Amino acid sequence: MASSSTPAGITDAPRLVPEHIHRRRWVILSVLMLSLLIVVLDNSILNVAMKTIATPAPTGLGATQSQLEWAINSYTLVFAGLLFTSGLLGDRLGRKKVLIFGLVVFGAGSVLAAVAGSPGQLIAFRAVMGLGGAFVMPATLAILMNVFERDEQPKAIGIWAGGVGLAIAIGPIAGGLLLDHFWWGSVFLVNVPIVLVALAAMVLLVPDSKNPRPGKLDPVGVLLSVVGLVLLVYGIIKGGQLADFTDPQVLGTVLGGLLVLVGFVLYEKRIDHPSIDVDLFRKPAFSAAVGAIALVFFALMGVTFFVVFYVQSVRGFTPLQAGLLILPLAAAQMIFAPRARHVVDRFGSRVVCTVGMLLVAATMSGFLLLDTDTPIWVLEVLFFVQGTGMAHIMPPVTVSIMQALPREKAGSGSALNNTFRQVGGTLGVAVLGSLLSTVYRDGIEGTLRSVPGLTEAARHAAGESIEATLGLARILGPAGQALKGDATAAFIHAMHVTALGSAAIAVLGAVVVAAFLPGRMGNDARGTGRAKQEKAEART
Repeated sequence: MASSSTPAGITDAPRLVPEHIHRRRWVILSVLMLSLLIVVLDNSILNVAMKTIATPAPTGLGATQSQLEWAINSYTLVFAGLLFTSGLLGDRLGRKKVLIFGLVVFGAGSVLAAVAGSPGQLIAFRAVMGLGGAFVMPATLAILMNVFERDEQPKAIGIWAGGVGLAIAIGPIAGGLLLDHFWWGSVFLVNVPIVLVALAAMVLLVPDSKNPRPGKLDPVGVLLSVVGLVLLVYGIIKGGQLADFTDPQVLGTVLGGLLVLVGFVLYEKRIDHPSIDVDLFRKPAFSAAVGAIALVFFALMGVTFFVVFYVQSVRGFTPLQAGLLILPLAAAQMIFAPRARHVVDRFGSRVVCTVGMLLVAATMSGFLLLDTDTPIWVLEVLFFVQGTGMAHIMPPVTVSIMQALPREKAGSGSALNNTFRQVGGTLGVAVLGSLLSTVYRDGIEGTLRSVPGLTEAARHAAGESIEATLGLARILGPAGQALKGDATAAFIHAMHVTALGSAAIAVLGAVVVAAFLPGRMGNDARGTGRAKQEKAEART
């Protein structure tokens, strides 16, 4: 007899998950979310600690702006470059093994980062953490796909996506609390007890799974994917740092990465044991899903970049208060992401994701309402609506990607999902961050030129960001009050321009999903299709 949770039309679908695993599937999901928590939380928690780490010893490490950027980017570079490889290894060697390895490496890197004695050491140990994180994130989603039956996967993925939103919000709050009571290294050391609990639960509760017939190794394809992704992400990061994507070094690296990735695709099409079936991208629904992930994170990460400065530098909130202000974004994702499947069942992925993208675009445009004295509840409403929009985008497109691949290749599917998200987010920070910096510099340049006795080098440094300009204003004392006002006005204008750029990207995402994501199927058709795929998976 079919369970009550089985949708109409698939009562004849065989159960692929063993009964003893099926009974504890929600506990397993909790363990997976705990593992995911530390990876996402660590990135958001570090942003709060940047100012402290830049402070000279013994309070901080005296890191320069460039060193601070690379403390973030070394993690991103290694993480993004190895995501696809880690997914393949999980499918071949076992996802639980790969996840445990990633947790151990991430925990060790956290300890080393906490006791780093110089900015150079911190950068290196952050890269170690990126290595561990790359093996954790794809494995969590891959294991999820193998402990839930197909009809429950959308609900599980919705909860998984809601957990990501929770971690994004917890990070700044936890970071602010830790920095109020402990030294800067505590923001890394806090990962260790979470890692230990996750490891113990992983060993006891989580089953292992892998592709029973992985086929031949594809070392050339793996190497090409790593080299291509590292070059592409490095070029994007460098372009953001230089605020000039036409620089020969940036263009050469980005184009080199793209050429290597094109070579990877061509190579995968020619061999008989490819790491990934590139023909999947011929399917508009699959391509639209991964494109939607990249575009929504492009827009979101660009906005996150300037909101931090608006809340702290313009409005004067502390890091802890700034973290608390993000709670509506997380609350919306936690509330709506697990329930998004019900809306999808009624209206279809195309309508739901298109409306979600338009909600995100509307909130981006809503940032035009923010000024120096705008009531803070306006920002809170924008965050909540933005989180609601994302909660109706991420679960459906993730389900589309993961269910396009058989269970035995869940690691590869998860890696693709995370790779496009990471590259989109990195590109968003680089491009929209560069737009913010360029517009801000143009707005403050005239004021800085009028400051008497300011050298060309000092004027250039003071125009890099609102924080740099406010630092100069503090040095000037009473004479810097006018400079402070001009800096705030220039930043507000730059923020508005950047918000419009983010909104345009979100609208582009809405067009993509409206044009290519599948619409709503009838229950019978959907059930028949699922039953056929389940039977096919059972035979293999």
